Amino acid sequence: MSSASQGVCGVGGSTVVCADPSEAVELSEKHRLYLKPVAKLNISVTLPQLKKPGKAISNWEVMEKLRVLVRPDEFTMLKVVKSNLEFLRFEAEVETRARGRACLARLESQTLKLSGFSDVLKIRAAEAKPDFPTRHDWDSFFRDARNMDEKKAGERPDTIHFQNLPCRWFSGRGLRDTDKPRENIITEILEQFGDIRRVDVPMLDTYRRENHRKAGIGQFSAGNQITFDVFVQYKEYMGFMKAMDELRGMKLMHKDENDKAFVAIIKVDFDRTMHLTDRSVRLRGAERRKMVALEKKREEKVRKEREKEEYRKEEERKKIETQLEEKRKKLEAKQKVRDERRRVREEQRRQEREKRKYKHKLEKEERRMLIAQRKLESIRLIKELVRRTEEIKRKEAVQTKLRELEEEKYEQLEKERVEQEEASRRLAAEERKKQLILERKEIILRNKIKKRFIKHQEREMEHKREELRRRVTGSTKLKSCAIPSPSTSSNLGEQSPRNKPKLKSAVVTR
Repeated sequence: MSSASQGVCGVGGSTVVCADPSEAVELSEKHRLYLKPVAKLNISVTLPQLKKPGKAISNWEVMEKLRVLVRPDEFTMLKVVKSNLEFLRFEAEVETRARGRACLARLESQTLKLSGFSDVLKIRAAEAKPDFPTRHDWDSFFRDARNMDEKKAGERPDTIHFQNLPCRWFSGRGLRDTDKPRENIITEILEQFGDIRRVDVPMLDTYRRENHRKAGIGQFSAGNQITFDVFVQYKEYMGFMKAMDELRGMKLMHKDENDKAFVAIIKVDFDRTMHLTDRSVRLRGAERRKMVALEKKREEKVRKEREKEEYRKEEERKKIETQLEEKRKKLEAKQKVRDERRRVREEQRRQEREKRKYKHKLEKEERRMLIAQRKLESIRLIKELVRRTEEIKRKEAVQTKLRELEEEKYEQLEKERVEQEEASRRLAAEERKKQLILERKEIILRNKIKKRFIKHQEREMEHKREELRRRVTGSTKLKSCAIPSPSTSSNLGEQSPRNKPKLKSAVVTR
């Protein structure tokens, strides 16, 4: 049997667009946060008995049938949660609880007809219970816990553990570091349920995150998280109780500056780990101080190593400078000798150049006259070449213009052809869509006619059975008669006690 699921609502703290925020309840107007009820449905579809081996039921087909039944409403999420040979169980979610009730009314006691199966599939639907702890859960947990004292904070039902909260929604608008939540904003939002004793956001503690990273715990390993966890401890039990009641069956909604709504699935539970007890806070403080001391030791060690390395480099630099200075002096002495030799050679070369220069001056005058003559010829030749080049360019420009006009004409014809093909495809798609809608309506009408015909046949059969039962009951009587045996029929007056006539019972029916 194939399995499939589809959902667009988002899991693991990711945010998605909310299409209908009508049922949202305000949590914080300043920070544009709201609580929106979670509308989930449990749908069970009874499967027919598979008589032929190798035949399977498509979960996708069943899901499409369910989507058709709830129209005009739509599921925002529909997935298979359990599948066996007897039934399929789906979990669905809609935008609002009002739509959920409408979908329940449409699905309850409905039937499905799958292609390739003669039996109909019965549908049962009910509203899903929220995955949220109840008062009985935390009362029994803290009552049965042996290592907890209800007189101490954190060892009684007063701390709520929030998971998968979006960081940006609690970071404050207009701030530079918009990816980190702020404890004062969390306190401001949640203290409406009661006075808060303590708030702890693990991801804000750099040393704790580093410690968890070394321990291999991935929850605090990323520095650019998009969600975070927070522990909120209330001073009074009533604050804890009110917050849990308000958050039961809710998801978190946020509106941006353009009033566009986004929702996030968050997980809310009471603290089972004594995270905010005084002892746990002291232990974390001691661990943090220990980490700070270790960090300072590491920094001091690094500083000393860096100073030692800098001293070593400085000594090496001085040594290298001394060596370079000695080399420079030697090179200067050698350079003086070379310069003297070079000066003598340059003087000799200068004299030779003077001689060659005078000789070349005469040759240069002759060449100048020749070059002037050649320049005149070159100018005439260049003018002619320019004229011919301009003529060729004019011809090429005309040809290019003609080609561009032809290409524009071809593109226009091609565009008209594409538009005609697109119009034909749209008409064909609309025809197919209309045909599909008519086929679905025909299937629904056939199911309704078949159901009415079956109900009519059942009423007819019941009426006939009732009529036959009345006839049989009213026309049956029990009669008794004495029938003498043949051997004693001639001597009725002399019957002995042993030869009494035998009795026979007969039922006479009119």
